[in-house]
Amino acid sequence: MTKVEKRFRLLKPPDEAALARLAQAHALYGIQKLVLAPSLDTLTVEYDATRLRPAEVDSALAVAGVDAEPE
Repeated sequence: MTKVEKRFRLLKPPDEAALARLAQAHALYGIQKLVLAPSLDTLTVEYDATRLRPAEVDSALAVAGVDAEPE
């Protein structure tokens, strides 16, 4: 397993529905951890690079309805 962290800048704070969808994104095989900054402006995703490519992590966030761009 190769752990990689990717940070995203949130374009707007996630609402409750987006937070619930993020919890579901956490269930995606390969995503290890999601850490939302207390200021709600950044999200760090820890994932297994042997299971997911960076584009798949981006896609998981987009499907979750999170407006974010990689830092």
